[in-house]
Amino acid sequence: MLYELKNIESRAFTSENKTGAIGAGGQSQNGRKGSPCIEGFRKGQTIELVNCDGPGMIRHIWITLPPGNIDHMRNVIIRMYWDGQTHPSVEAPIGDFFGVAHGRQKVMLSDCVTMQSGKGLNCWIPMPFKEKAIVTIENDSGSDVSHLFYQFDVTRGDELDESTGYFHAQFRRSNPCPMHEDFVIADNIKGRGVYLGTTLGVRSIYRDCWWGEGEVKFYIDGDSDYPTICGTGAEDYMGSAWGLDEVLTPYQGAPLVDHDNGLYSIYRFHVRDPIYFQDSLKVTVQQIGYGSGAKAQAYWGDDFTRYRAAGNGPDADDCYFELSDDYCAVAYWYQSLPSQPFAGFPSREDRIKDLLGGETDGPKRSDV
Repeated sequence: MLYELKNIESRAFTSENKTGAIGAGGQSQNGRKGSPCIEGFRKGQTIELVNCDGPGMIRHIWITLPPGNIDHMRNVIIRMYWDGQTHPSVEAPIGDFFGVAHGRQKVMLSDCVTMQSGKGLNCWIPMPFKEKAIVTIENDSGSDVSHLFYQFDVTRGDELDESTGYFHAQFRRSNPCPMHEDFVIADNIKGRGVYLGTTLGVRSIYRDCWWGEGEVKFYIDGDSDYPTICGTGAEDYMGSAWGLDEVLTPYQGAPLVDHDNGLYSIYRFHVRDPIYFQDSLKVTVQQIGYGSGAKAQAYWGDDFTRYRAAGNGPDADDCYFELSDDYCAVAYWYQSLPSQPFAGFPSREDRIKDLLGGETDGPKRSDV
């Protein structure tokens, strides 16, 4: 409880106090805001933002950099390491990690991550560690970041037991995700844990339909052909229905809905309905659209696969069908250590491809 008095120390890691030392904040220029940020975060450079002995907990993260640069939001990479594990437990582009896909900056407000005014990046997800926490940030973009501001609010002395899980977050992208294949949001998660949530980005390549009919599936503790938990559609997963509008709620929403350019970013955090696993977890989403079967068949040709849509007769033109779109995601979860190394992180070129121009190749609603 917030009102409980505990034997815990509060620290902050910033550009002026890089070690989070006691009584060492704001010393530059005799305490007159002499070094509030890192100036000249060069391309190719990696900076250690936090190196803290435990036990402790990262309670809040705030980061900002000059806005409006898609390359920076997709190719500045944050990584976190817990208790001496040499591979990261968190590895994601900064924009996607804070809740908005495709390198875009939009107002994003949830209880877990936020983009205030699309510029102030905040994370409120508790991140406990028993021995050591290390956080790095890499500029893998094509240009320097002129100014990088940050503050990590950390407590030390937290009481952590064997039931404590370690925070993980992984980024994936498949551009395009092959036809007839489900996009894998998370896989190869081994151990005991709880799934926290998803930031999902979709770049709709064929836009003469509604893309979001694919079911989100959770394969838990050895599920093979069929999952234990299966939803009814992508927009349903984030709490909407009958399509998608921009909306923000504490645990689910859509900060980016750009029908004209086929760009969508949605989120769902399972704070109130956590998904527990004891041995393993895999999370996927299908690529299924809904619209004119005749138009879709003309576009996809031999790859077109039609399904009967609920409420329509077998000869109705509107139907469900397979798609091949550009999908990306950040999966967030807690688990025991050791954790499995992540699959190969997408290259800079693969992370940024087709995002800088804004427009999506493929037909618009009026083209077919």
